Amino acid sequence: MNEIVIYKTGNNQIEVSVQFENETLWLNLSQISLLFERDKSVISRHINNIFKTEELIKDSVVAKNATTAKDGKTYQVEYYNLDLILSVGYRVNSKQGTEFRQWATARLKDYLIKGYAINEKRLQQKQLEVEFLKTGLRILGRAIENTSHEQDLKVFEQFAKGLALLDDYDHEALDQQGLTIKEAIYPEAKDYMELIKQMYSDFESSVFAKPKDESFYSSINQIKQSFGGVELYPSMEEKAANLLYLITKNHSFVDGNKRIAAACFVYFLQQNQALYNSKFESIISNETLATLTLYIANSRPEEIEIVKRLIISVLNRNK
Repeated sequence: MNEIVIYKTGNNQIEVSVQFENETLWLNLSQISLLFERDKSVISRHINNIFKTEELIKDSVVAKNATTAKDGKTYQVEYYNLDLILSVGYRVNSKQGTEFRQWATARLKDYLIKGYAINEKRLQQKQLEVEFLKTGLRILGRAIENTSHEQDLKVFEQFAKGLALLDDYDHEALDQQGLTIKEAIYPEAKDYMELIKQMYSDFESSVFAKPKDESFYSSINQIKQSFGGVELYPSMEEKAANLLYLITKNHSFVDGNKRIAAACFVYFLQQNQALYNSKFESIISNETLATLTLYIANSRPEEIEIVKRLIISVLNRNK
């Protein structure tokens, strides 16, 4: 968590931008000089003496940040944390030092509480997501107990895959890359539209597949992108995952976005002979596809990477 706060003295004569990071605050030499109304050479001498007497260890109180100067050049500037700033304040016996210490202590407390609250919220959210998946697997586990012997093996295999995927999700070890690297066949827009047209009779609605804008074309073309001859999405699984995500989230049609996304996803894999594994089994069931599509639809923009990695992992594990 990074935050910059403006500190002003009681008489508003001095104003300093204070950066909060890593559970402390940071000022550079110029800022400390301004704060305590002492020449930079004086402040620098006190800092050197603090390190010389080992009152503080330099590596623990100094950080370097890249700063761009007016001449356009980038320089490394040393920043000093609160421990060092207060040590300098005591040495220069500045009235401003006491005032700043009181302000900094109060603000730092607020900062730490705020940071804790944010992290706690994120942790709770992740725990809820994992618990949701675990609940689904517990229900599936009970179903296994009541299933007939002929179906036991097949159901248990799916259950085991779900457990492995959950463990990877829990430990943030989902796959980032797909397994199938080969030259892709990209269906044309008219091919996708013909596929969607065939769905009309199944979903009777005056607004089903009615375009809202041109974003559908962007969705199907984005997976083709490359930079410097290198594909943005090298594997078949990455291309398919991005296609499903983009069509679902772009809401290109008035109605039917999730159904259209799922159909185009399957069509793309089929056209690239990537829909079935070596046992001629579909690498993704209708139920799993429906679940993933709903998962995408209900995800937040900042969750895009974890969502796509989940899709890729599902495809990889069913090869």
